[in-house]
Amino acid sequence: MTRRPPASRGAWTAAAALTALAWWPLAFAHAVLDKSEPARRAVLVRSPTYVRLWFNERLEPAFCVVSVLDADGKPATTEPARVSPQNAKLLELALPVLPPGIYSVRYKVLSVDGHTVKASYTFTVKGP
Repeated sequence: MTRRPPASRGAWTAAAALTALAWWPLAFAHAVLDKSEPARRAVLVRSPTYVRLWFNERLEPAFCVVSVLDADGKPATTEPARVSPQNAKLLELALPVLPPGIYSVRYKVLSVDGHTVKASYTFTVKGP
């Protein structure tokens, strides 16, 4: 039986540690919201025509939903959201003209890495 010298074991330990550190971010990767229109806590003079959500990872179109609710919790639209055909990191929801009020955007997305993210934010339409 051949025994490795202590320096050799240290090199293997260091290599294993570096490999684990390199994979660490991938093990905890989730889709993160990079940008939104309207922005979080935005106060708008007129109703937005879309809610657009940009993420840092590609999304699985069949498992992504967005809803916009008024202050009473009623849906502002029944239209389904869609992942943009030109950008797999962009989720869009067409909106009707919204009356003045506070609205909540709620989303649940599944990124291609298999992680689900669920969050919400609000914006306000002040009107003219």
